[in-house]
Amino acid sequence: MASDGKRPPRDDDLVPSDDAVIGRAFRWSLVAIVVIAVISFVAWRLARQDTPENQVVAKEIETIPDLGLPSTEAPAVRFTDVTEQAGIDFVHHDGARGDKLLPETMGSGVAFLDYDGDGDQDLLFVNATSWPGDPGPASAPTQALYRNDGAGRFENVTTEAGLDATFYGVGVAVGDYDGDGDADVFITALGPNRLFRNDGGRFRDVTAAAGVAGADGEWSAGAGFLDYDNDGDLDLFVCNYIRWSREIDLELNFTLNGRDRAYGPPTNYEGVYPYLYRNDGDGVFTDVSAEAGVQVDNPLTGMPMAKSLAAHFADVDGDGFTDIFVANDTVQNSLFHNLGDGRFEEVGASSGLGFDSAGSATGAMGIDAAHYRNDAQLGVGIANFANEMSSLYVSQRGDLQFTDESMGEGIGAPSRLHLSFGLFFFDYDLDGRLDLLQANGHLEDEIHRFQASQHYEQPVQLFWNAGPDARACFVEVPAESAGDLARPIVGRGAAYGDLDGDGDLDVAITQAGGRPLVLRNDQDLGHPWLRVRLIGAGSNRDAIGAWIEVEAGGITQRRQVMPTRSYLSQVEQPVTFGLGTATGIDGLRVVWPDGSTQEVEPGEVNREIEIHQGL
Repeated sequence: MASDGKRPPRDDDLVPSDDAVIGRAFRWSLVAIVVIAVISFVAWRLARQDTPENQVVAKEIETIPDLGLPSTEAPAVRFTDVTEQAGIDFVHHDGARGDKLLPETMGSGVAFLDYDGDGDQDLLFVNATSWPGDPGPASAPTQALYRNDGAGRFENVTTEAGLDATFYGVGVAVGDYDGDGDADVFITALGPNRLFRNDGGRFRDVTAAAGVAGADGEWSAGAGFLDYDNDGDLDLFVCNYIRWSREIDLELNFTLNGRDRAYGPPTNYEGVYPYLYRNDGDGVFTDVSAEAGVQVDNPLTGMPMAKSLAAHFADVDGDGFTDIFVANDTVQNSLFHNLGDGRFEEVGASSGLGFDSAGSATGAMGIDAAHYRNDAQLGVGIANFANEMSSLYVSQRGDLQFTDESMGEGIGAPSRLHLSFGLFFFDYDLDGRLDLLQANGHLEDEIHRFQASQHYEQPVQLFWNAGPDARACFVEVPAESAGDLARPIVGRGAAYGDLDGDGDLDVAITQAGGRPLVLRNDQDLGHPWLRVRLIGAGSNRDAIGAWIEVEAGGITQRRQVMPTRSYLSQVEQPVTFGLGTATGIDGLRVVWPDGSTQEVEPGEVNREIEIHQGL
């Protein structure tokens, strides 16, 4: 964002260095070199579309061959699994007992939040439960809240905090919707969703009074708080996945080998509309989905088009109103352009975000967006199904126009074989450039028997941002350099935050039907850093939607206060800036959600600062 509270400068307003131009041009030349591989990919996609819905063809998909070009080596940074020693004993319960019901495969989310207001990041894990009529564990599964002691040690406080509720939970959103200064929690579910109001560290279920339960039979997924109408309080957007029931699932009887049941794809189910709830400021929300224009029909069938799993919010065109990105599974992705009068226009296809570079809809899971090049262009990353590259849509000179640059930017070929869920940008080595992480894992525990290229447990992938002058922006970090991050898991939700107060970003990843991974970032590169926590003047106390700009070492970094990222999950609300080789900060500017701008004297580095709006 620029200092006037509107859009950041466009590329044609800037004069990049010749090296940056040449580097970017070279990346595009790589796309031309691998055109044969892309054509082969298109052919495979067409073959897949012609495959009967109840079959999976076992087929090896070759990655793009090594072109013999020099690459930049990522710095040595290790992540250490500290889940057990940190006191996290949560186990996700999905209810699976052999019927192969689709919700069992989708996992659940995790949230970094400061629920007790003591300044450190606590952890909330979403849990499901047993199916009706099935015997469950001795103790009913509940949501799980862990309080941080400030040094990365946790205590399970679920019961005393009032979150020991049992239901088929899926995703989580965190936001101070009532403006009282503490973090409230919304948990999506298969069935009625739940809103828990935080009253000084104790949560109370206020779903019915707030009016945000949704339909009893709906399957909600990702969700997030945003101020779409600029009235100063937080509204709520909820992704709904597919029209599912146990009866439909069993009747479809999907199989991999023609005999045994398997988990079926969402292509067999009808889509459903997402929810948009307007905060009326009195603890009550109004469902404005229809009049706001977020209910879009498939023009061929007249049925709801969306099969939404995740959303992210950002003002794409700099008009002062927040737009909504939605990752849809097997149907086109959506971009809801905020018209500023309470209505949205769906422009996913026309913006270039709806489909991949081959013109196909993908199995989109997690989503995030960031100025990862430290310029005016916004990158939108989307994690996709196995045998589909992760997408990386980059904004072009025209408003609301994007091009998929996944191949040229270095994540296309390495991500193709993986089945990816959680995805986010973060600066794991504090060098001032945003890197990319995606959590991977298949749906079927025996998939390798039918597709030799696939495995149930898959390693997390970490892509280091090599900068604008590199031949490819992102370089995959070798497994031997990533520590426990590279251990194969059944990855689903993923989020980040500083759990131990050392300034770098740690990671939490959930597993479907298993234990999560809490990974401590053990980087010791010596890069300075600054963490910024905003306090808004109005009802939006956490300043969700604000942009923070830090100038250091001749580079301007732009980061948004937006915890809704990745898949079913929430990252921390404080914003971390790595400063790389810079020794200090030349400028710090906040563009608040109401468009006002505030210049701040940053002071010393290697600390967290708190900025109050207008002070």
